[in-house]
Amino acid sequence: MVTEGPPSMKPTGWFQVAWSPEIGPGEIKNLSYLGRELVAFRTRSGHLVVLDAHCAHLGAHLGHGGSVRGEHIVCPFHGWEWDGQGRNVLIPYQDHPNKARCVRSWDVSEKNEAVFVWHDLDGRPPLYPVPDVFTDLFDDGASADDYYRSYPEASLRIEHVTVHPQSVMENSVDFAHFQFVHRANEMPRFTEMTADEWHFKTTFEMTLGGGKAATVLTPDGPVEGGLNALNCGISIGFIRQFGPDNQRTMVNATPVDDQVSDLFFTNWLSRLPGDGPVVPDSLTRRLKLVENQFLADVRIWEHQRYTDPAGLAASEVRGFTALRRWAKRFYPTVGDGGSQKRVQ
Repeated sequence: MVTEGPPSMKPTGWFQVAWSPEIGPGEIKNLSYLGRELVAFRTRSGHLVVLDAHCAHLGAHLGHGGSVRGEHIVCPFHGWEWDGQGRNVLIPYQDHPNKARCVRSWDVSEKNEAVFVWHDLDGRPPLYPVPDVFTDLFDDGASADDYYRSYPEASLRIEHVTVHPQSVMENSVDFAHFQFVHRANEMPRFTEMTADEWHFKTTFEMTLGGGKAATVLTPDGPVEGGLNALNCGISIGFIRQFGPDNQRTMVNATPVDDQVSDLFFTNWLSRLPGDGPVVPDSLTRRLKLVENQFLADVRIWEHQRYTDPAGLAASEVRGFTALRRWAKRFYPTVGDGGSQKRVQ
């Protein structure tokens, strides 16, 4: 049997590159994702912009010594100014800009306290929006006001992990790993799987608490609970836990280059009555438990080799086959002459 390599590390989709509070008005952040050097900056009015990092004049890096002036980023080399669309709007020693030169501007979405950029090798505009983790996903009437903020108390970035984003997203159909990686006291029941063009949703149910190594301990012994998992493309993963431990999690994988990805973990704990937006010290242990569950996955991913076709148990075939078939739409393929064609 021939085993294929992993899919392309330059898929179509929205990819997290930062958390919104990391970039305040007038601030610049250097980024390196999807094989490109980028700069993110927030204008004085609060608008967030992501551009390719190098000035289209003589190639200086805008994030090393550059500055924000009003709504523009200023090159540190010769003072050329570029607007949010990457257009040159000022040359300080000339009475008109250079309209022929532009810096590439990236489509940006700020949702869920995070910053996302849109990537598509065909240059198409965004094909779908980034969902809101509270209002767009699970139809349970929740809002951000029902949860503590996630950043910085409940957010974690793991850089340069040798993992393909699809391996991270495949957790959403991998019911068996809960018992071995997360020490669940029973094998979860895989109860739902639905998909549309851009979203893939699954539901697992299990008995929580009462086991010697349960995922969630409850003072009243075993109770029923579970989780909904929803992939938005192959780079954004949402989890809603239900039962005694109501929380929401976002796990995103963004390729840095053709070898490694950065992993972004964001968690929202349900807010206690009367509390403000900041997670109280009394819940520090709860946050640590959740973080450790994510790190247990990371320890697997960073040494995992993507295997296709996978050698699956009979009970795993339905979920993995459906997800991998659905995921193909996000990848380019190389056609005759090396031109990029889309797998539909």
